[in-house]
Amino acid sequence: MTTLADLITALERAYPPELAESWDAIGLVCGDPDQPVTRAHACVDPVESTVDEAIAGGAQLIVAHHPLLLRGVHGVPANTPKGGIVHRLIRSGVALYCAHTNADAADPGVSDALAAALGLTVTGPLVPGTGTGRIGTLPATEPLRAFTDRVASALPFVASGVRAAGDPDRPIRTVAVCGGAGDGFLDDAVRPVSTRTSPLISGTIRPGNTWPGRCAALVDVAHWASEWPWCEQAAGILRGATGGTVDVFVSTRRTDPGPSTRPAGTRAS
Repeated sequence: MTTLADLITALERAYPPELAESWDAIGLVCGDPDQPVTRAHACVDPVESTVDEAIAGGAQLIVAHHPLLLRGVHGVPANTPKGGIVHRLIRSGVALYCAHTNADAADPGVSDALAAALGLTVTGPLVPGTGTGRIGTLPATEPLRAFTDRVASALPFVASGVRAAGDPDRPIRTVAVCGGAGDGFLDDAVRPVSTRTSPLISGTIRPGNTWPGRCAALVDVAHWASEWPWCEQAAGILRGATGGTVDVFVSTRRTDPGPSTRPAGTRAS
């Protein structure tokens, strides 16, 4: 019998809690470590939609990337959005475990999953001190226009699409990637000589973080889409730790803001 504690041990071996930022809220949110688990559910966001999906699928565990309770709380009343989720999880016997910035900094971690989805060979971290982000190379040089199409085809469709800034004909071979909010690492993307002519791919490019002169190009994908490949990585950890005795499902619910006409598993055309 595989218990929740067994799965937490596997997750924390892959994503050590000590790698998390001091402000983060990771780990077990609710659930009994001694409870048996036969089915788990991996997702980016622990929201009503993914909780619905997990409960309908008979899961006893949700492994999410983003924390449910990031800021300190003094109560979880059932008539509040997040409190309602906690109550529903407990009533349904579903545990919730979150691996956030510790999964970002782990090796392999969130950005490794993004790099793999794009067909990149990872050569090192984007930010050596923290292990955040990755530098990778393409199998062959291609123009930014084609590379942007590559990104759009590799990641799930979202309403905002994939946006690129830079010369469409610029040849691309070395790429800096950061799952989630990577726009704070623009200077890190241009520090290595090998990346002065390479783009940065980030799940979030916020207004005010200007890029001209700091890196060759930017490719902006939705925050959720850039982190969704991690779900399969986390699922693989659970499958590997249990010899396949725990059924692990990767969520297909797109939780990025905005309308969508395609489920998460569908690629953009």
